[in-house]
Amino acid sequence: MAKESRSREVAESLFDLFHTEVVNTITESTPNQDKEKIYWRLEQLGFRVGHSLAERYTKDTARYQSSLEVVKFLCKEFWVGIYKKQVDNLRTNHKGVFVLQDNKFRLFCNISNSQQYADQIHLYTAYSCGLIRGALANLGYIGTVSAEVPAMPACVFKIHVQT
Repeated sequence: MAKESRSREVAESLFDLFHTEVVNTITESTPNQDKEKIYWRLEQLGFRVGHSLAERYTKDTARYQSSLEVVKFLCKEFWVGIYKKQVDNLRTNHKGVFVLQDNKFRLFCNISNSQQYADQIHLYTAYSCGLIRGALANLGYIGTVSAEVPAMPACVFKIHVQT
C-alpha cells in the first residue's frame, strides 16, 4: 500500500515537472519567442490530450444531454483525473457561459508568486485551456476557453459554449 502511494506521488510530481518543461521547451523552440504562437502551440497540445482523455474517461458512460452536464463532468471526473481534485466553484448564466474556479490550481502551486512569472503566467494556462476545449469537442460541443489568474495560485477558466 505504501509503495502504491509513493508511486502515485512520483507520477504526480512528474506531471508537474513535465508541464513546466513543455512550456519551457515550446517557448525556446518558437522563432522570435512569439507569445501568440507559443500560446497557440501549447493550447493545441492540450486540445489533443483533452480530446483523448475525454474519450477515455467517458467510454463507459451514456452520452451527455446538455452542455451543463458536460461541464459538470469536466468539474468533477475530468478535473480529478488530471489535477487530483474537483473544481472549487462552477457558475453559469444558463446561456452557454460557464466559469470554473480553482482556488489552488495545481500547476501554479510550485510557481513563485513573484513578478518574475507575471508576464509568462498565461502560457502556463494555455495547456489547461486546450485540455478543456479538447474535452468539450470530444463530447460534441464547440467552445472557447480563456483563463484569468486573479491571485496565485487561483485560476479562473471561462468557457463559452457555442449553441
